[in-house]
Amino acid sequence: MRPASRSTPIRCLALAIALAAATAPLHAQDAQRSEVTEAAQRLQGRVVEWRRDIHQHPELGNRETRTAALVAEHLRALGLEPTTGVAHTGVTAVLKGGKPGPRLALRADMDALPVTERTDVPFRSTVTTEYRGQTTGVMHACGHDAHVAILMGVAEALVAMQDELPGEVLFVFQPAEEGAPDGEEGGADLMLREGMFERFRPDAVFGLHVGSGLNANQIGVRAGPIMAASNSFRIVVNGRQAHGSRPWQSVDPIVTAAQIINAAQTIVSRNLDLIKQPAVVTFGAINGGIRQNIIPDSVEMIGTIRTFDEGMRDQIFARLTTIAEQVAAANDASVDLQVPLPGGYPVTANDADLVARLRPSLVAAAGREHVIDVPLTTGAEDFSFFAREVPGLFFNVGSTPVGQDASQAPTNHSPLFYIDEAALDLGLRAMLQVTLDYLHESRG
Repeated sequence: MRPASRSTPIRCLALAIALAAATAPLHAQDAQRSEVTEAAQRLQGRVVEWRRDIHQHPELGNRETRTAALVAEHLRALGLEPTTGVAHTGVTAVLKGGKPGPRLALRADMDALPVTERTDVPFRSTVTTEYRGQTTGVMHACGHDAHVAILMGVAEALVAMQDELPGEVLFVFQPAEEGAPDGEEGGADLMLREGMFERFRPDAVFGLHVGSGLNANQIGVRAGPIMAASNSFRIVVNGRQAHGSRPWQSVDPIVTAAQIINAAQTIVSRNLDLIKQPAVVTFGAINGGIRQNIIPDSVEMIGTIRTFDEGMRDQIFARLTTIAEQVAAANDASVDLQVPLPGGYPVTANDADLVARLRPSLVAAAGREHVIDVPLTTGAEDFSFFAREVPGLFFNVGSTPVGQDASQAPTNHSPLFYIDEAALDLGLRAMLQVTLDYLHESRG
């Protein structure tokens, strides 16, 4: 028998590699797409300009009329047909690619916060408003101005690629992520209840959030739960008014409220199994009384509850109700309870398959060493409503300048919250990369 050629093993190995490549599932790009690089270079200045303009003219939830008009005008200029007035002030538009493919929704939130800005930037906000009976500043203290500008840039980049783009993209500019004003509805939940995903049912939805907890060259992501469920509560303690010099003639709602707050601290520390999941109960505002020598009739307390487990959430509701009722009774007072208040956000959870599939896309945008596995955060996001309907990918983009300790930076919602504009470039490139990889790799 003639001996086998020494090249046979090499040919067999090459055949095996080729067969594996042909049958392996598609994966996101390991290197940044050239069209992403080109678009980012072309649009970087405009994204910065849009963000600064929006930052200087912030608007609270359900009042984003100027921002919505800016977005709609931009989308029309791109040749799209925006739908306005969605969930009060939201804007949506559909881009139909030139080739068949999947449907994808991309979301940016538009609203600012009742915060008086203290950053030293030339485009800082000087806007003021009345909020819950008090005069306050208005500031994009959570980075939604960046989110809007980035998605405006993504829309322009994708329109330029329309002929070669597989599938369809729904651009969602959402109002009232921080919550609708008292007595109103809004946000992602209202957009869905108005039928947005019935008119355009996406196969997936993507979103991003800038944050000070990472540097401006970093991206954070996590499979599964990433942000907490959020529920608000309101407790009104009813007492009996009296002169401050004769407290024995009163039923003091201030003392009672203080005791309720102290007793409520045991809910997390003594009643919940924190080995299972973290949880938070926070009292955010107390209002009662008007003069130093008058014990008032009533005190109002409002706060927030953050959970990752529905059973623990229900346990908090029950314990907070019991504590408020029984502490009040012990002081001859009574309580009016709304635990929880209507609304609230579910847990924001990333689809594990999407994270695994598109993590290489984030690496392509930021570099492998700059894509961070982030821990659970007790912040909340109403992107959760979208991701509960269809598979979702939500990732964080750092906003603290490189070289600074991000753990010491002023946090989101701080009057000193600061965005290094390098985050705008990274956010644009990352969202473009995951979008293009998903669309091209999902087409049938």
